[in-house]
Amino acid sequence: MKTLNDFNFANKKAIIRVDFNVPLDENFNVTDVTRIEAAKPTIDKILADGGSVILMSHLGRPKGVEEKYSLKHILKTATDILGVPVKFASDCIGEVAKQASNDLKAGEVLLLENLRFYAEEEAGDVAFAKELASLGDIYVNDAFGTAHRAHASTTIIAQFFPTAKCFGTLLAKEIESIDKVLKNSEKPVIAILGGSKVSSKITVIENILDKVDHMILGGGMTFTFVKALGGKVGDSICEDDKQELALEILRLAKEKGVQIHIPVDVVAADDFSNTANTKIVDVREIPDGWQGLDAGPKSLENFKKVILESKTILWNGPLGVFEMGSFSKGTIALGDYIAEATANGAFSLVGGGDSVAAVKQFGFEHKVSYVSTGGGAMLEMLEGRVLPGIAAILD
Repeated sequence: MKTLNDFNFANKKAIIRVDFNVPLDENFNVTDVTRIEAAKPTIDKILADGGSVILMSHLGRPKGVEEKYSLKHILKTATDILGVPVKFASDCIGEVAKQASNDLKAGEVLLLENLRFYAEEEAGDVAFAKELASLGDIYVNDAFGTAHRAHASTTIIAQFFPTAKCFGTLLAKEIESIDKVLKNSEKPVIAILGGSKVSSKITVIENILDKVDHMILGGGMTFTFVKALGGKVGDSICEDDKQELALEILRLAKEKGVQIHIPVDVVAADDFSNTANTKIVDVREIPDGWQGLDAGPKSLENFKKVILESKTILWNGPLGVFEMGSFSKGTIALGDYIAEATANGAFSLVGGGDSVAAVKQFGFEHKVSYVSTGGGAMLEMLEGRVLPGIAAILD
């Protein structure tokens, strides 16, 4: 696996695919700088070597050229975070980009305009990729969030750098962290899978059953399993057409010696609302008119024990509707257990939109080993797929 350390960037122009698809408010201020900060170590290394940097990214889902999706809006924030003035090219290909690239001196950083102003980017157009490639000497992919897409800037461009391409610091760390769970894990290994639907996690479950010793299945998908086992789930979210699948997962797990842990009690509510009436009930005895919206105290005690005994922890998905304070206790407790296990030497990887949001919201970001930056990309890797953006560098 080629990384930045395999190259000396002195007097070289590195063209880097970053993921600067950041949220902006109505005044075009960046409201979450995580992705820009995540790219800084890669950029720092290249500049320290005496190289220059050309950054390319998409922003939003523009239909052609739309001013509100211009990357010029993030220039000030990028300059502040990177600690060097970031220059801007008002196009990502053509004369404007070429001139800006030619004028770039060692130690300087250039940001190209939004790649998705061209339909050719998402289409994986070879000619478009070739134009992008002509701007740099070495190609660096540091955008994990888009590594599962075979776009021009994430995958196709790599063929124009047969020996001069590598992973950036962030992407290398993502690959290493997922490998640490799937291939080089210290046992016992536990996977905690939450979220509302079994169907969205089925391929992940199937792929990791061979690699884990324990699996906690929480969140809304709990009720599909409980109902399949003959329990009463009241008005809880449930995929009736996936009950056979749930039983098959339990059978497979037993066959492979994996212990499955499902909540035994839940916080039930008489309405999907933060101000609903609530009570703790047995997960198999949820009354009609009530729905389970968080894991209950007995479940959390059970989960705590198995998490604290684990040496490798994967967390993907919350245990309840954590966005509502009344149903956030399970997810917060889970974060506490994982933080404690991590402090005791376990390796913990958190990924997937909702778990990442929970980790940030409740302050666990620096108490776990690694927080993945790519929701869809991480899920596809956990499903055992080879991501095109990664394959293109390894090729």
